[in-house]
Amino acid sequence: MTWMLRRAAEHDLDSIMDIETQTFASDAWSPENMRAELLSAHTYYLVAVRVEEPTLVDGYAGLLAPEGSGDADIQTIAVAEGARRHGLGRTLMRQLMTEAHQRGAARIFLDVRADNPGAQSLYEALGFERIAVRAGYYQPDNVDAVVMRHTLATPHAGFTGAPS
Repeated sequence: MTWMLRRAAEHDLDSIMDIETQTFASDAWSPENMRAELLSAHTYYLVAVRVEEPTLVDGYAGLLAPEGSGDADIQTIAVAEGARRHGLGRTLMRQLMTEAHQRGAARIFLDVRADNPGAQSLYEALGFERIAVRAGYYQPDNVDAVVMRHTLATPHAGFTGAPS
């Protein structure tokens, strides 16, 4: 499969929510929360669409990186089951990391379920380190969150807050 990444838009909400509810069944975000994320001036959301079927969303990822904060947070990332194991998650993560750098972030944080070793391995391979655990963070499953941090090279100082 070949994908193209593009900035997510409000019209992608239904496709994003399909993947969200299939991937995070018990603790999926609500459509209202996801819509607010897509529309926020402080976030950057991507979707991955198939080149041969550009209306089919196979993955999405979101970054919170307010201008001037120095920190960024990976808000969410998910890949549709049929598109997993092809490097799409890694590609989405790298793009978010690039955007965080361009927005002047020096550090990127994320939370990952303690019962998701595959995601933890991906994040470690991308340079994230474990820094803390939030006990029982994911509800209603009562699963711990592993807090991870990646320190970026010298942040880019040219972000103006304009959408890219």
